[in-house]
Amino acid sequence: MEKHRNDLEDRVYRHHAEICSTLANPKRLKIINILREKELSAGELLSILKIPKANLSQHMALMRQKGIVSVRREGNMVYYRLARPKILKAFDLMRELLFEVLEDQQRLLKEYGRRKK
Repeated sequence: MEKHRNDLEDRVYRHHAEICSTLANPKRLKIINILREKELSAGELLSILKIPKANLSQHMALMRQKGIVSVRREGNMVYYRLARPKILKAFDLMRELLFEVLEDQQRLLKEYGRRKK
């Protein structure tokens, strides 16, 4: 029973890490932020991101696979939207953390600069 629980826990951590690694890409983070407000077509995303179509396709396929975005087809048009609004909570929380860390680093540099004089 204990081994089964450990295996299950390991699988959960593995999936957690996969989601985090999916988000650990500047273009994918930008896509999440762009899709914050509304669903957009692949063409609209290409126009905003200025990346090759194949590159966008790879990013979107991975994000679809991990349940971050969902797709809707209308004729030959493909539309993307965030699959779960909670992803924005994670995005915003990590952004807040980023700015806190940058502020701490800036304070440290200022303090270091004052002491060197």
